[in-house]
Order: sequence, then C-alpha cells, then structure tokens
Amino acid sequence: MLLLSAPNIAGNEWKYVQECLDTGWVSSVGSYVTRFENVLADFSSCKYAVATSNGTTALHIALLLAGVKERDYVIAPNVTFVASINAIKYTGADPVLLDVDAQTWQMDLDLLEEFLEKETDRRNGELFYIKDGRTIRCVMPVHVLGNLCDMDRLKELAQRFHLVMVEDAAESLGTYYKGRHTGGFGLLGCFSFNGNKIVTTGGGGAIVTDNEELKQKARHLTTQAKCDPFEYIHDEVGYNYRLVNVLAAIGVAQMELLPSFIRQKKRIDAFYRKELSGTGDIRFQQIGRHADCNCWLFTFMTSKQKEVLRVLNDNHMQARPLWVPMNQLKMLRDDIYYTRDDRSRFIHQYCLSIPCSTNIKDVEMEAVVEKIKSVY
Repeated sequence: MLLLSAPNIAGNEWKYVQECLDTGWVSSVGSYVTRFENVLADFSSCKYAVATSNGTTALHIALLLAGVKERDYVIAPNVTFVASINAIKYTGADPVLLDVDAQTWQMDLDLLEEFLEKETDRRNGELFYIKDGRTIRCVMPVHVLGNLCDMDRLKELAQRFHLVMVEDAAESLGTYYKGRHTGGFGLLGCFSFNGNKIVTTGGGGAIVTDNEELKQKARHLTTQAKCDPFEYIHDEVGYNYRLVNVLAAIGVAQMELLPSFIRQKKRIDAFYRKELSGTGDIRFQQIGRHADCNCWLFTFMTSKQKEVLRVLNDNHMQARPLWVPMNQLKMLRDDIYYTRDDRSRFIHQYCLSIPCSTNIKDVEMEAVVEKIKSVY
C-alpha cells in the first residue's frame, strides 16, 4: 500500500533513541524532552514550548490556561479533525461551530464577524451569547491542512470582541503568515506530532507561548500538578500529559530533517497541481493570502470523489475523504452551528486526500495521477 502520509525515519532517530535506552532515561524526565522543547520554540519563533503526550492533550491544557470554564463557549471551525472539538468538551465548555470558507477551507471570517455582531453582547470586558447568556471565552482557529485564514483580521476580531485566541496549529508546522510562524498569533498555540504529521514522534504534541507564567503553568498541569520535588504533594487536579524522553528523542531527530520535509511537501504539492490541473472538475485548495503553507496533506475537490477514492484504494494507493463535518457527528448535533449555506457539507462530499509522504517517489506520484485521470 502506498500510504497517505507515512513517517520518514531518515536521520538520527535510531541513534538518539539508542542513547535513551542505554542511559535508561526513557520516561518524561530526560534531556531530549528539553532539547525538543527548545528546538520547537526556536523554530516557531515562540519563547517557550511545553511537550505533551499528543496534540489533543496540548489543546486541552491550552484551553484551560486560556480560562475556558464549564458552560463557556469556544468558537471553532466546523471542518476539522474531531480532536479539536473533543478538547473543548474536556473542559466542560461547548463549541460554537462556524462554517468555513469555500476556497481556503478555513474558518470563514466574514461569517465570524457576522456572528459576533448579531449574536453576541459585550459587557464588562466579556462576550456573551445573547440567546442563553453564556460566556464566549475563546476563538480557536484550526490551520486545516497547514493552510491559514487572514490572521491579522482574526486577531483584530478577537481583540475587539474580548476573545482569547488559542491556535490549533496541529497540521501547520512549517507554515508562515507574513513571515511569522503559526502558533504565535494567539495567547497559546498547539502542535501535533502524530504518525501522519510532517514531523512525528509517533504520538506527541506541544504547547507554544510567549508567556512565561503560562509556560510554567502548562508544565505544572501536565506533570500531575506536583509542587514538591521530593514529597508527593499536588496543589490542584493535574494530568499525566508529558511527552516521554524516548519519543522526544525521535522528535529532535525529525526536527533536524524538517526543512527538507517542507521542501519535499511543496514539491509534491506543485507536481500534483500541475499534473491534475484541467482534469475533469478537479479544484484545489486556495492558499490563504500572505500564507506560506507547509503543504502537509495534498487534498482536492471533485464531484467524482467516490470514484477516485475507489480506484486509488483498489490499486493499493491509500486515499481518504476529508473529515465528516463536526455538526454531523452524533455527539455534536445539538451544539451551535452557524452557517449560511453549509459549505462544510459540500467540502466533505467532494474532497479527498491522496498519497503525499515525504519519501514518495516520482514514479509513484505519476502512477497516482494516472489512476485519477482514468476516472474522467
């Protein structure tokens, strides 16, 4: 099977993991955790990074640090991986699901502004949903497929309406807006290093921030809120959310390869766009203005989605539809969904992702293109 987005273990991963095994430092205490955090902070141009067990736990802690409480609302896009919304639910809050832009597939900022102006009320430095009086605490953009919305406009809206911004940057390591890396536009940002991401630790995540107090609080909460180096004293409910040293060692090695991974992802993206342009009714994701995208997962739209998925998978070329919109999931159907024409449904019906691993060969990409064209 030609995989969708396979990990590329091509550097010092074995060497660094062997060092962990030889020294016995394999759990959440070890030098590679600190090294990985420092590399991430430097790469993302944020002052601090706190490594976590996965991207979902990073989002959970970030939302808590942003002040999200039970029965609050958090605004998030309706097109995302379910982990984004699960993290909101973990806090006891509920999402306001916002429809997405038809071209970029990111949160629709026109729709966001309309919702904020028509459906909310500002009092004493806080924002409230008019229909039930509950607080809207936070806006959480998700940089879907490594792409971006207009971050300047989003920041202005967040400030004007007293919203804390937490970035779900899980898919966007290596993406920039006007030369600034994702993760640093809000109070906190979160990355994922799952096996299919551009850089992987197998399972892992991170919180980035410029706020030292929040960094310290994140580290405290993710280590069971232990507040004494010797005695087992804990001062609040904490979580076992720290990344372990042996996985951080893989992450350090992967970060050494990241520039080459980004170059390869962009080359793959350019190849597919060139070769599939003009094929049937295929349309590509529009890259946001001022965005320099990492091209993480190549995805396109076509009315023949099901036929293309079938022919690729039947020929051992892994292809997948984009996620089911959040408002269509059983446990989220009663949550607020703000839309004009339900573009999320359309995007789900017509989008699919195709093999784009950083170690894919040209002949393999050519074979994928040939199979896709055979459908039209």
